[in-house]
Amino acid sequence: MTERDFPRTERAAFVERVLAEDLGSGGDVTSAATIDAGARFRATMNCREPIVVAGLDLAVDFFTALDPDARVERCAADGEKVEAGTTLLRIEGNARAMLAAERSALNTLQHLSGIATLTRAYVEAMAGTGAILLDTRKTIPGLRLLGKYAARMGGAHNHRLRMDDGLLIKDNHVAVCGGVAAAVRAAKAADSGLPVQVEVDRIDQIEPALAAGADRLLLDNMPPHVLREAVALVAGRVPTEASGGVRLDTIRGIAESGVTYVSVGRITQSAPAVDIGLDYEPMP
Repeated sequence: MTERDFPRTERAAFVERVLAEDLGSGGDVTSAATIDAGARFRATMNCREPIVVAGLDLAVDFFTALDPDARVERCAADGEKVEAGTTLLRIEGNARAMLAAERSALNTLQHLSGIATLTRAYVEAMAGTGAILLDTRKTIPGLRLLGKYAARMGGAHNHRLRMDDGLLIKDNHVAVCGGVAAAVRAAKAADSGLPVQVEVDRIDQIEPALAAGADRLLLDNMPPHVLREAVALVAGRVPTEASGGVRLDTIRGIAESGVTYVSVGRITQSAPAVDIGLDYEPMP
């Protein structure tokens, strides 16, 4: 995980915030009551199902935040597809610290790897079509940077990170402006230097959008046969993106329509966490 993926200051703040949420003001009272302060703990972190890994560096950060002298061995890498039973990490450190960090490390790794795993399934389902999978801004509040990082590890390309990354005229903008062409003209007149993408949900909106200067079209909730008609009408003048209600069982037919991109909100919005556990190993 590079500085570009997740700036170090934000990364440290994230780890601190998550640990504080779990430890509260009293810390791990169970470990404090049952485990000697100097006891050592050794364990492996293993996946219980096939996954695509994402967030391994953050998992390490939780353990080393509570025990800077902890020994951690990475046995896999973010973006790697691994089978059930694969060891992801080996850790050894102060027992109280390792157990206090366990849940935060697992929660983060399970969630991000869940996004990467679902994303990879979508990428593989549309393989060979020439279309590119995009994520969206449908992310868990406060976790967008991490969600989009995990989507990249799964093989998607990132769309807008924030609203100031690009002009995207949606249906409500169109409604307020009084039509697709009027909305695009207003966006172009703003002269922001950003490309203008506009959402269209009918074939008859395409030519007015292009005539007004749209740089990219978001073809919203169109079935594959309508997408093919739209792509033929656009005829390569601008990139096209299919969006809306895309599922794992429908993405291939959508991608085969000839669109440039397919965007899927559910990969970051509702990906299920994967099953990863921390398994104790006796000390020699």
